[in-house]
Amino acid sequence: MKFAKVVFWVAAVWGFLVLTPLYFMFDVIGRRDPPVITHPGFYYGFVSVGLVWQVAFVVIARDPVRLRPMMIPAVLEKFTFGVASIVLYLQQRMHGSDLVLSGIDMVLGVLFMVAFLRTADQS
Repeated sequence: MKFAKVVFWVAAVWGFLVLTPLYFMFDVIGRRDPPVITHPGFYYGFVSVGLVWQVAFVVIARDPVRLRPMMIPAVLEKFTFGVASIVLYLQQRMHGSDLVLSGIDMVLGVLFMVAFLRTADQS
């Protein structure tokens, strides 16, 4: 259970640190990596949903055994972003440097799976 708590706390803190600044970087992203973002609703929607997941990770970290079923969608949340990033990179629609962040999500997804498996005997 301690492993799951640590993994989900680390994921939550990392997510808050990475996602929160995006609320203030809408115009900066368009200038540094053109073209400009043309659908602010999608952009802020992504950031908002991402931050909500960080709250879910905090909730899971507080009681991973009881909330073990929520680890499955948490794994999916991590892997869907990672896989989508790889596909976009292979289509040459994303910079290779952007794969660093999605790679971290993939690692967290694997750690979430390990946490899920390690809490099985405790539920």
